[in-house]
Amino acid sequence: MAQFNKSEIKRLIDKLEEAWPAPESALTHENPLQLLVATILSAQCTDKRVNEVTKTLFKKYKTVSDFARADLKTLEEEIHSTGFFRQKTLTITAGAQKILDDFGGDVPKTMEELVSLPGVGRKTASVVLSAAFGIPAIAVDTHVFRVTNRLGLASAKTADKLEAALREILPRQYWIPYSFGIILHGRQTCKAIKPRCGQCMLSELCRWPQKTA
Repeated sequence: MAQFNKSEIKRLIDKLEEAWPAPESALTHENPLQLLVATILSAQCTDKRVNEVTKTLFKKYKTVSDFARADLKTLEEEIHSTGFFRQKTLTITAGAQKILDDFGGDVPKTMEELVSLPGVGRKTASVVLSAAFGIPAIAVDTHVFRVTNRLGLASAKTADKLEAALREILPRQYWIPYSFGIILHGRQTCKAIKPRCGQCMLSELCRWPQKTA
């Protein structure tokens, strides 16, 4: 499969930015802490459900200390509907405590520091870096993984390897618009089942052999 050249990459980004001029995370948040918690809750859960839960949750837990001191059983009940609630509760409370102990109560701003938090991987860290701090990062969620492989822009069997490949291919200034633009495109058009290839604005660039008219 032929690689995308610089002109095709620019056309791809231009089309994404034309459709979504200022793409951002769909998770409702007002600060980095809220985004970190919401992103943790979003694992194996829809953003819509997470936003419903955090609407109440963030009124009660307003600081890192609030989450660090949270009663585990109570927090489990409050986030139960997001799934995997026991593990998510431990991740949130332990992470909050580490932020207090190691980072002075402020959500860290580097990939290395963010992934040092319990249960936080590169995808969650990338969302926080890009959406909360405006620091270029590539968040490879299920949509970015699927659409990128279909497009043929990069090919990999794991999210971490795909992220590494995209970091090599895409200029740094494209990382944020690509990540959030492709997430939106994957939700609306390049769906996992029955992708809408006939309505796809990226069809002319797409190398996917199974795309339909």
